[in-house]
Amino acid sequence: MAIVEIADLSALLPAGTVVAGLDLGTKTIGLAVSDLGLRFATPRPVLARVKFTQDAVALRKALDEARCGAIVLGLPLNMDGSEGPRVQSTRAFARNYSRLDERPIAFWDERLSTVAAERGMIEADLSRRKRAAKIDSAAAAFILQGALDRLAGLAYEQDSI
Repeated sequence: MAIVEIADLSALLPAGTVVAGLDLGTKTIGLAVSDLGLRFATPRPVLARVKFTQDAVALRKALDEARCGAIVLGLPLNMDGSEGPRVQSTRAFARNYSRLDERPIAFWDERLSTVAAERGMIEADLSRRKRAAKIDSAAAAFILQGALDRLAGLAYEQDSI
């Protein structure tokens, strides 16, 4: 499958599968998955990055185990909305990964996701060490939750017509 718009994701999601959220970092890939009802995002353990091929194998295994039918990938736009080198890297990862996996991939603006995730963990009184180990997956959950909320809003708009 290819890269799709977020509005098309629900229609492309196979029955009985969930959506994965990814926060692509240079050292780790944060992972979160939705419930079957597409209402809640839950963080999963981060995947350590090595090389693209190894990353893709580990990611595909994690997605298969969680029964994910689609991916929401955080897009690290600059605060002014412009695209920098990190966006180019993320888009390249998505293009390359989509050649190896049939799951549709949708991008989601991830500005401030890490900040929001860290604030939540500070409020939960997690130590710096625990926050460092979980921040990427917490950010992935924040990204995925935003996308799930948008999908719910789109479904509500469709039902109102």
